Amino acid sequence: MISAARSWHRGRAGARWLFGAGAVACLVMLPIIALLLQALQGSAGLWSHLVSTILPVALADTAILLAGVGLITAILGTSTAWLVTAYAFPGRRMLEWALLLPLAVPTYIIAYAYLDILHPIGSVQGAIRWMLGYSSPREFRLPGVRSMTGCILLLGFVLYPYVYIPTRAMFLTQSANLIDASRTLGISRRAVFWHVALPLARPAVAVGVSLALMETLNDIGASEFLGVRTLTVSIYTTWITRSDLPGASQIALSLLIVVVALVALEKWARGRQRYSSGAQRSRAFEPRRVSKGKGFLLLFAGLLPILIGFGAPALYLVTEAWKRIEFAGLSPRFFTEAFNTIVLASAATIATVLCGLLIAYASRLRPGAATAWLQRLSTLGYAAPGTVVAIGVLIVLATFDGFIDRTASAWFGVSTGLLFIGSGAALLYAYTVRFLAISAGGIDAGLQRIPMSFDHASRVLGQSAGGTFRHVHLPLSKAAITAAGLLVFVDCVKELPATLLLRPLNVETFATHLYGEAARGTYEEDSIAALAIVVIGILPVILLSRMGQSRQ
Repeated sequence: MISAARSWHRGRAGARWLFGAGAVACLVMLPIIALLLQALQGSAGLWSHLVSTILPVALADTAILLAGVGLITAILGTSTAWLVTAYAFPGRRMLEWALLLPLAVPTYIIAYAYLDILHPIGSVQGAIRWMLGYSSPREFRLPGVRSMTGCILLLGFVLYPYVYIPTRAMFLTQSANLIDASRTLGISRRAVFWHVALPLARPAVAVGVSLALMETLNDIGASEFLGVRTLTVSIYTTWITRSDLPGASQIALSLLIVVVALVALEKWARGRQRYSSGAQRSRAFEPRRVSKGKGFLLLFAGLLPILIGFGAPALYLVTEAWKRIEFAGLSPRFFTEAFNTIVLASAATIATVLCGLLIAYASRLRPGAATAWLQRLSTLGYAAPGTVVAIGVLIVLATFDGFIDRTASAWFGVSTGLLFIGSGAALLYAYTVRFLAISAGGIDAGLQRIPMSFDHASRVLGQSAGGTFRHVHLPLSKAAITAAGLLVFVDCVKELPATLLLRPLNVETFATHLYGEAARGTYEEDSIAALAIVVIGILPVILLSRMGQSRQ
């Protein structure tokens, strides 16, 4: 009797957590469903107009950009991962974590920085002309960075760590026995890379490239600054400039199809990782020592992407910020924007972590197909670009605002206006949908490290599911929850598309202020805000580097 009662109580507790996880999954799915319905209800003749005018250019630019960024990130990420894994040279330990630094620089900030660094009348081109004996930009100037080529190169040098991280992990777990066997057959170190290490690491490379391409699709600032009209930029201009929400929804639907294709590629690549899993049981791969001369060359090769993707923009921002502070001090607007940025990001982080806890703990209490599907659905928003999520959230909350306003007017004769959209709730909703995958995934990984025997012991002592969570799981998973919250907070601070489209009127954050000033070409006003975003962005890089060191 007692055992049956306890089983019934556990089932009820698990059902409550499962219901909460289902509610979170529904909230995530609502914007996607609303977007599909809005796109299907487009005005008459709108789709044919988009197909004939906007989509051809947007699709072509997006395809070229994705192909170029994919190639650059694959080359840089794979080569740097092999460099620090296969060779031992002075500075290698420093390179292992320093190669992560470009992750701290959002794509729109690197575009903003290089537009000024490589300006025809800037110091870099001026120094080159002086060395070559030219006196003005009319006589000599470098190719403009505001081009498709410039956009591909800059995005590639910022996003290559997405390939570097999984590929290096794959190289580290590869069996040294395979490498030794290859060397005994007379194969050179270079041939070992091409014929043994790289084929085994191809799934990791594909996963990293797909993540970099999804970040490319999410970008709006860099592409617009550099004159590349991608699908994301077209969504923004169609919605904001032309006030055409159905048209923006239909372009967003096209972008969502591209994202689904990239996610399918990532799933396929991850499924193929099983072919190299046996290598983990073998002797670890050891780097080969090289001469000092070759070691310095390898160090320089490793430092080059760091310099381009982080060093030069960071130095520029520090210099410009110092000049601005010396000349006029910190503007009062800076503190207002800092407050807005921190409050919005903190509120979204709390909501996202709580929702992630619901999803992860429901999966632990009630493992099975239902919770697995809820977990997949709840993390769908991370694959969707910020513009897609923003349009879906706008449609959902505008519908709720309209319903509340009509109800209040009919019953009380009072107009409530835009309650959700005007209060910033839309932005918090978009942040939560967008970054819930980070929270749920990180917390789930932390909970999986706790043995199930702890749950059984807690239940035997009379604790409920909630009590077990409070007294056992929460203390033991604090590190995972904190890490997930940190990553969500930083991503909220850096997020531009959703913030740009859903922020309340007259509310500026660091990201939106930077976008507005850069769009007007007033770069000197932006350096302090951009530097603040980069400094905040370094926090997850520190976390990732420590995690990488602890696994070695």
